[in-house]
Amino acid sequence: MASSLFKTLIRSSSSNSPSAARNFCLVSAQVSNHTAKWMQDRSKKSPMELINEVPPIKVEGRIVACEGDSNPALGHPIEFICLDLPEPAVCKYCGLRYVQEHHH
Repeated sequence: MASSLFKTLIRSSSSNSPSAARNFCLVSAQVSNHTAKWMQDRSKKSPMELINEVPPIKVEGRIVACEGDSNPALGHPIEFICLDLPEPAVCKYCGLRYVQEHHH
């Protein structure tokens, strides 16, 4: 599905004809149908449920740089997160939680 969606986008963006708008509507419909099917499947956990199962990551410093994944191709833009508050700080891109580990 993703490869056919990508091919449709390439074709529609390289074309200046009126059919380019039709192709974009087709792509939009394919994405909407896929999303609707995904949301109806209650047997799998949602992304938010999955990320909430990950315990907060303990770090020593006051600031952490979250990239979402060790592989840059799978991650997100770097977000620098301040950990001065006692509750875990949440990355706005991936939902990972970080907490400062205090050494007394």
